[in-house]
Amino acid sequence: MAARPAISNDRTASRTCRAAALGLGLWATTGLAPAHADTVCPGNPNALGTSRTLVVDPMEHPRIGTMQYRETLPLKDHEVVLTFDDGPLPPHSTQVLQILASECVKATFFIIGRMAHQFPEGVRRVRAAGHTIATHSENHPLHFEKMSPERIRQEIDDGIKHTAEALGDPSAVAPFFRVPGLRRGQVMEDYLVSKGIQSWSADFPADDWLRISSDQVYSRAIARIEAKGRGILLLHDIQARTVAALPRILQTLKARGYRIVHVVPATPDRPKTPTEPREWYIHPPAASVAMAHWPRVPKFLFVSTETLPGPALSDSDLHGGKLDDLDRRRTTIGPLQTASPFHATLNAANNQLALPVPSQSIFARPEKAVAVSFGVSPIVMPVSHHPAVASRPRGAPRAVRADNGPRLIPGSQPIAQPNLAPSAILQR
Repeated sequence: MAARPAISNDRTASRTCRAAALGLGLWATTGLAPAHADTVCPGNPNALGTSRTLVVDPMEHPRIGTMQYRETLPLKDHEVVLTFDDGPLPPHSTQVLQILASECVKATFFIIGRMAHQFPEGVRRVRAAGHTIATHSENHPLHFEKMSPERIRQEIDDGIKHTAEALGDPSAVAPFFRVPGLRRGQVMEDYLVSKGIQSWSADFPADDWLRISSDQVYSRAIARIEAKGRGILLLHDIQARTVAALPRILQTLKARGYRIVHVVPATPDRPKTPTEPREWYIHPPAASVAMAHWPRVPKFLFVSTETLPGPALSDSDLHGGKLDDLDRRRTTIGPLQTASPFHATLNAANNQLALPVPSQSIFARPEKAVAVSFGVSPIVMPVSHHPAVASRPRGAPRAVRADNGPRLIPGSQPIAQPNLAPSAILQR
């Protein structure tokens, strides 16, 4: 009787394994990731696992990682992408692969071309374990942004070439690249875009390339992941301290509810994962915030503080406070108005011009005062006291003619106030 539960459990486990195998088979043929790939991990039922696979189009978002760029991978809260640089280098790279396999975790490895040429079997182990293989230059120079364009292109191309040769298949190399030391530059980024390669930075490092203990690597990795809540973790598979810290990092992520996401490039047979633009930011503003949808305001750099002189009073037609007519006949229209609605006057001292400040009534619309709902009331235009047009000298200001009868604004209809007085603006 005691053996029956064990047999039942074995049968249940067998069914679970067959279902998992079927699901993984469907995943491989359709390119769609299972919802929870971490439910089955041989030899470790409590493994962290890989929760899903994210398929990205390298050219749709060519630069990712908030350590240097505005965008990062479209991860959900408590999702982490593991990345390893500088390998392969036995035995540390091999040990990292074993630790990841024990937790059924998939990661992205940024391979150095020279290391791939020297240890091709190490690159093949990474592929056999199902990880993504990216590149990290040929020789790992730490002055990438200062190199000539020819040297930059050579470092990128040779790194891809030797990694592909180690695998025997150029298509097995993902179009992902991380610059050594994160020494980004415009020449490098433009060249990667021209080749259809995505430039990867990271969202948080663990500082495992520094001379610190494995405990410090662990504590820095966890603290920075917790601070952002999701993102790309930068590690190095050639360091003994990373090998020592990695099991604790994975266990802590599991205990705190984090999930691992595997990233692969889109192909004709593997469409990209549908995402929204705002998902490519660590902390996107809420959709209800209008400013989130406005373009950024550019910052202007003023290279000169020189100012242009204001026009001198003698440059105008103003003489003795009166305005001359246009043909210089000295036929004056009248003194310059300085009373309300103007609250400032021209200051002729030192030839400095002070512009008049208009009052609010200057901007009043006469039709607004009489409009009710539909149409505008008649407006009586005053009779001008200027000379008739026939006696107006050539070039003199045009006199205003108006009949004594009411005048309607074209297109309007009279309403219930036909004798409303015109506004003060028209009476001036």
